[in-house]
This record gives sequence, structure tokens and C-alpha cells, in this order.
Amino acid sequence: MKPLFRSAAPSIADMIRADHARVMFAFHRYSVHARPGVRRALAATICRLLEVHAQAEEEVFYAELRKAGSAVERDLGTEHEEMRRLITALRATPADDPSFDAVFMELMRTVIHHVADEETTVLPYAETHLAERLAPMGVRFMSRRAQLMASQLPAKKSLVMGAGALIAGVFVLRRLFRPAHRA
Repeated sequence: MKPLFRSAAPSIADMIRADHARVMFAFHRYSVHARPGVRRALAATICRLLEVHAQAEEEVFYAELRKAGSAVERDLGTEHEEMRRLITALRATPADDPSFDAVFMELMRTVIHHVADEETTVLPYAETHLAERLAPMGVRFMSRRAQLMASQLPAKKSLVMGAGALIAGVFVLRRLFRPAHRA
């Protein structure tokens, strides 16, 4: 990969860490004392973020780890399945049901554990053993995540997401082809 492209393309490791930070921030906004509608809306947002992240991560990042002969991601797929089970349970539980908060807190514990595993084991492994592949994976991850988010939006909002993805693509291309030194 060209050094210029490497500097312009996002590293998948950085993108995964950014997704983790967004979810952690959203978890901290949750309050058991908030109205049921507010708790339901925040939980729905978190669930959507987690589902999109997990699917894109499995399709792009975990697939590349397996191709490279790594087994470090094996247990993480099980954690994704547990997360999906808890999301299903959370969606099936009314927000005014006392068990809603308990299911949400279990989801939060599962995700925090998963994030700790990924950020202390898997991402450092990838940064050491797959360094040259991180930027191309980052581009594919960003694209796949945008597709998954757009597929969950009504048609009008999908158009806005598509425009945003186009703008992001133009930004990356401009960074690729700008002169190295400006006077």
C-alpha cells in the first residue's frame, strides 16, 4: 500500500476503538431514573450501534484475523452472540418493566467485558501482525458500517447517509492526492 494512502485511510483498529468509545459514552448517559420512553430510546440507539458494529467487525476484521491464521477472535464471536441475545431480550421487554434495567445492565456488563478483551488482546495483536492490512480493512469497515446503518433508515434518511458517505469518500481521496508539501 502506498504510504500516502496509509496516512489518509482510517485504521480499522482506530475505528473499532472509536465505536467502543461511542457506545461507552451512550452507556454513561443511561439512567434508571429517566422516564421509560427516554430509557427505551437510548437503549434502542445503543442496540443499533452494537449490532452494526458487531456485524461489520465480524465480516471485515474477524474474517481477516481468521485468514491470517489467528484464533484470538474465537471467543469474541461467542460474546457477540451473548450481546445479540441480550438485545433481543431488551427489545422484548417493556421499558416500564422492572426487568428492563436489569437486562440493560447485563448488556452493558457484557459489552464492557468484550471491549476490554478486544482492546487489550485483539487490537494489539492486529496492530503487530496485520499492520499493513489495517488501513484497507478500515476503509472496508467504514463502508460496511455505513451500508448497515443506511439499511436501517427510512428512504429519505438513507439518501442523507449516502451523501455523507460520498463526502467522506471525497475527503479521503483529496487527502490521497494532495501535494505532500504546500507552500
